[in-house]
Amino acid sequence: MRIRSIAAVFTGALTLSALLTPASHAAGYGDTTITDVVVNGGAELALGPKAPKTFKVSVTARDDSGIKEMKLRVTLSGYVYRSSDRGLSCAAKTATTSTCTGSWTVDTSNVSSNDAADDHWYVETNVTAKDGDWFDSDRAGTFTVRRLARLTADAGPEPVGRNAPLTVTGKLSRADWKARTYAGYSGRSVNLQFREAGTSTYKTVKKVTSGSGGALRTTVHPTVDGYWRWTFTGTSTTSTAKAGGDYVDVS
Repeated sequence: MRIRSIAAVFTGALTLSALLTPASHAAGYGDTTITDVVVNGGAELALGPKAPKTFKVSVTARDDSGIKEMKLRVTLSGYVYRSSDRGLSCAAKTATTSTCTGSWTVDTSNVSSNDAADDHWYVETNVTAKDGDWFDSDRAGTFTVRRLARLTADAGPEPVGRNAPLTVTGKLSRADWKARTYAGYSGRSVNLQFREAGTSTYKTVKKVTSGSGGALRTTVHPTVDGYWRWTFTGTSTTSTAKAGGDYVDVS
């Protein structure tokens, strides 16, 4: 049985994964199996302090006789136990294999404790084959929902003289699900990046640790025009973030 492991847009970090189901959490009869679980299309899944987040879950199952029916639920212990908000869309990929997809919407009313970012979410499945075989699992897939982070960036003075000191400031914050607002995120390594005007690629210039209230501040000495921004690679509980580039003219 193959269950997809997903390394998404977290700059190399393992951010969202569907894992092999422990035997103690699955039961079945016959040759029905789950072959793939994909959450949110393989992308990072993070929830802000107020706005709801909708994501999809797709489960692929196989049986020699073909798949007759599938039921999916998303669970988070103590918070969520729910079927798809809009039912399931199922399609036979081959005579033996079918994929069903559903969508779920969560917000801070579902996960009002920040501790939920440390918890595993599970995809629960009930699969019935055309010949009566079946496979049930309450942990067909495991994934996480992280606290949404955000960054700001401001560089000055503008314009700045060639090789003169340029101060780049900003703030790293993340969703506080309990207070339903953003709160400063201190003590975290954040990258300062620069993109020269006329190019498309940012390069990391230095790393800075966020201070009290998530404050960021450093000084550089630019020699060419370009854009300055902060980026954050995320943690086990908090998403990645990128500030918008602040353009500085070097005179």
